[in-house]
Amino acid sequence: QVPLVESGGKLVQAGGSLRLSCAASGLPFSDYDMGWFRQAPGKEREFVATISWGGSRTYYADSVKGRFTISRDNAKNTVYLQINSLKPEDTAVYYCAARRGSWPGLKEDEYAYWGQGTQVTVSS
Repeated sequence: QVPLVESGGKLVQAGGSLRLSCAASGLPFSDYDMGWFRQAPGKEREFVATISWGGSRTYYADSVKGRFTISRDNAKNTVYLQINSLKPEDTAVYYCAARRGSWPGLKEDEYAYWGQGTQVTVSS
């Protein structure tokens, strides 16, 4: 059973906005820092953003600062990624992941649980 399930990915036009969601089940969600990663076609998966277990701290990749916002609702066991001013280069499969450890978690191998991903495609 996959404890993380992403949703919200779709085809959008450049300049548009999108909110991705990741619902957790079967793990103590509020104990975990959560992260978003993405993998574009032909490229390695890369870090996008992370949020601490309580939601007070966030950290973003330089490439998305100012356009992406990570947030969480521990009552709903859900983490979100708001993406504004979408660009064609944002086209990727977006993954959420969960970890416990020192802050911040920027590397894939720091995350214990992963979702199966949701596809975001941005047309120019």
